[in-house]
Order: sequence, then structure tokens, then C-alpha cells
Amino acid sequence: MNHPVVSSDQSLICRDGTALIARVWQPEGAGSWPVLLMRQPYGRAIASTPVYAHPSWYAAHGYVVVVQDVRGSGDSGGSFAGFAQEAHDAAETVLWARQLPGSNGRVGTYGFSYQGLTQLLNHDPRGRPEALPDALAPAMCGLDEQRHWCSSAGAQWWALSLGWGLQLAALQCRRRGDQHGWSAIAGSLQSGAFLRDGLALLQQHDPANMVLAWLQRQAGSGSDRPPHAVDPQLWHKPMLLIGGWHDPQLEGVLDLYGRARSAGAQPVLHIGAWTHLHWQGGLDRQQLAFFDRHLKPEGAAPAAANTVQLQEVLAGSWWQRAPERSSAQRWGLRSSGLAAIDASEGELTGGAASGEVTLVHDPWRPLAGRGGHLGLDAGLIERGDLDARSDVACFTTEPIEAELELFGRPELRVLASADQPGFDLCVALSRLDPDGAVLQLTTGVCRCLGEGCLEPQRRSVALQPLLARLQRGDRLRLSIGLAAWPQIAVNPGTGEPAAPVGPLHRVITVALGLTDASLCINPLVGAN
Repeated sequence: MNHPVVSSDQSLICRDGTALIARVWQPEGAGSWPVLLMRQPYGRAIASTPVYAHPSWYAAHGYVVVVQDVRGSGDSGGSFAGFAQEAHDAAETVLWARQLPGSNGRVGTYGFSYQGLTQLLNHDPRGRPEALPDALAPAMCGLDEQRHWCSSAGAQWWALSLGWGLQLAALQCRRRGDQHGWSAIAGSLQSGAFLRDGLALLQQHDPANMVLAWLQRQAGSGSDRPPHAVDPQLWHKPMLLIGGWHDPQLEGVLDLYGRARSAGAQPVLHIGAWTHLHWQGGLDRQQLAFFDRHLKPEGAAPAAANTVQLQEVLAGSWWQRAPERSSAQRWGLRSSGLAAIDASEGELTGGAASGEVTLVHDPWRPLAGRGGHLGLDAGLIERGDLDARSDVACFTTEPIEAELELFGRPELRVLASADQPGFDLCVALSRLDPDGAVLQLTTGVCRCLGEGCLEPQRRSVALQPLLARLQRGDRLRLSIGLAAWPQIAVNPGTGEPAAPVGPLHRVITVALGLTDASLCINPLVGAN
């Protein structure tokens, strides 16, 4: 039943006197409704509508929907400090939401990205169970700021991190009425100059920005914060986890799934063929059914028959798969040494691996990183022009004779050494159709630093997980390059952390030993 909806702004006065402002949508007239709560830093009016239905849609289906400006954002008081501030405010907000007029006392939380993690950061000093939500639906988020928000295998996400950090900085400029700062940031983002001057803009206009701290810290240095702690009771709450195959936080979602399972819970998991901001029709109906099931006393929706739903990335169909299993394929790599000159020479084979390939990275013309989960243009992309470069080694199967399902975590293992104390391995897995079009399915990166780079060592590159079905006549291709600009900053080859290309960046030569090199598909999550 759809109800007429009214909205109003309401405030919570925290124990320290700070006012947190929220917009509330609810069914018109008297009633007793569950509360859906979202806490976010972008201004309550936007309400995550790039990916979710408007809050009025949920309210029309019998909910009090609350979208709160977190501390130091929008019209809320205080100073914005990022994730570190959220645990205490979240607990106070849940307690407040239970008492709102029209509330039936039950609270669910939803939201993606920042709004996803705010659901999991909840600490009440008195340990009151009612400070925790009754059900939650975190989407596209994770607990580890280093691994799930800013870097992969030692390589910092350059374009994504700068873009987001500058968005947060621009919001702070607007909040304090700094038109000059806002315009400088907006102009840099629009022109693309932020890839070069973004760090300076953050230092000038928002020196306390948490993303600036991430970028200034060397990934993998050992000095990074541990993952955020979660109240153990929260794992046993009904939980809907939402991820995207082309989303940078997918590893975080899978980590949440594994943690909940290890705690003995049965979370619901949906992974779509989505990027961070494009969900292709979204998941609102399923999310509504989830909350109906757990927050409405009448049990408006039946119990979920399947707790894991995964969307195949090529055809878009939804499948049920056990995340603890994989398609378990393995291929070897073979080349006579020309896989970087002739894109068709290298072989991805079920037979023995052999050969050696030498790649040269020129920082003046670094290999582009496009699409995938780390691109500003995230998703499936055609990469035939990239594979045609002489600094990319390609290994391709023969045309397949029957449908081939790829499900799990692709991983490349290869012997590699460089002539400099630093290099990157940037890997893509693609489908070649019978006409020769090269559709990139997934990517992965690995950063190597230090004197150990000079010696041949077994290197491992984990690619973004996927579920894809190739058809008869298709071929599978593995591409290995030495950069993915601007997805990750270019490795300078000095052993120092990466930065935008400058005069001190070195040409890097990398030797790939293919004997025993392999591409294999591992499970999404470990068995419990």
C-alpha cells in the first residue's frame, strides 16, 4: 500500500551539545512505522539518489525515513573528521530515531560507500543493545581504510582517492562560504588538472581531509590503522550486503560477508554488474522486501529462499553461486619472447608454461588504466588499443569450444625482476570475441618496492573478482603492463612511493619469467 508522504527537518542534540540535522519523510497521519536511517556527509537533500530510490518511495511503503547530515557536514554542527567521528554519533542517532513520532521503535539502516560504513561504526559507551540497529544493509564499503578505500597491493588509488577527497574538500569550502576554494577545486576536477595538483589543493583548502592523510601515507608501510572494530552483536543482526563487480569497495563487502559468516550469521549477499555510481535499475525492491521481513511485525515479505545472488557481467542474468567455491580454472603462460610486440604471439594455455618476456616502462608515456573497478570510467571497456602497445605482454587462448564460466578471484603468478628498485605489474583479463574486439572484464595491480625488485622473485597479482560467461568461439586474454595511469600513480622506479610523473621518474625494464607462470581462479571467500 502506498501512503501519502510528508517531510520535515528535525534535529538531534548530542551529549556534547552538537546539533545533528536530519530530514524525515514519513506517511501522513497517525501510524506506527519502522524507521530507515541513512547517515551521510553530502547534504541530506541528495539522499544517495544516484543509486537508491528517493526516501519518499520508502516512506510511501510504510517507513519513517531519516537522512542525517553527519557531524561537520550539511547543516549539522561540529567539525567533520571522517570515519573516526561516526561510532558515538551513530549510537546516539539510533537511540533518537527509535523515539521519533510515528516510529514503532524498530530501526533499520541503509546506504552505500560512506553511508555504508556509518552503519557498522556504532559504539555506545553504556553498551545498550537498543543503540544498535535491528537490521542493516551496508553497500559498497569496507572496514579497512587502506585495503578497502585507498589502495590495492601497495598501489594507492590515485584518481579515485583524489576525486573523492576533493569532493569532500569542496563541501567544506561551501560550508564555510569559501567561494574561491570551491571554484578552484571544481575547476581542477572538471579540467582533469586535479591529477597533477590535487594534493596541493587538499593541503591548501582542507588540510584535515582524511583522504589527504591516506595519500600522504605510503601504502603498506606498516604504520596504517587497523580495520575499524565492529560491535560483535552487530554481526548477528539481519544484514543485506550489496556489492558491484566494477566497484572498488567489493573487497570490503566480501570481507564483511566472510566476517559475518565466521561469526555464525547468514548475511544476504547481492553483487551486481555495477560500478560505484551506476546500479542499472538498482536493488530497491529487494531492499524493501528485506526490511519488511525484519522490521514489520506482520512479516510483509516471505523469508528469502537464497541468501546469495550474483549478476553475470556480460549478459546481466542473475545466478545463485556459493562464494566459497570457484570455477577453478588454471592456465599457463607461453611466449617465444614476442608477446609484447605481437599481441597474438603469447599463449594462455592448458599446457606447459615457458619462455621469457621483457617489458620497458617509459614514464613519459605510461600505460593508461581504463575501466575496471578503479577507473573514473569504471566498467567494461574495449582495450584493443592498449594491448597493441609494445609495453603490454598479451597471452591468449585458442577459441573456446563450449561455454566457459569464470567465477571467483583471478590471480596471476609470475617470476619478475626489474633493473630499478621499484616497478608495478598491472594486469587485465579480457574476452576476445570472434571479430577480434577486446572487452576488458577485470583488472588488478601490484606494487613492488625496494632492492628485492632487482632479483627474480615470484610475484602475485590479484584481480578484481568476477562472474562472466564466455561463449563458443570467444577467446580469453591476459594482458600484463607496467602502469595504469591515472588509476594508480606512476611508479618512479626509485623505491620511493609513487607520485604524478616528474623528472626523477625512471625508465624501468622488467623481465617476466614464464616457466611455472599461471593464471588461476580462486574462491571469492574462504570456507568457514
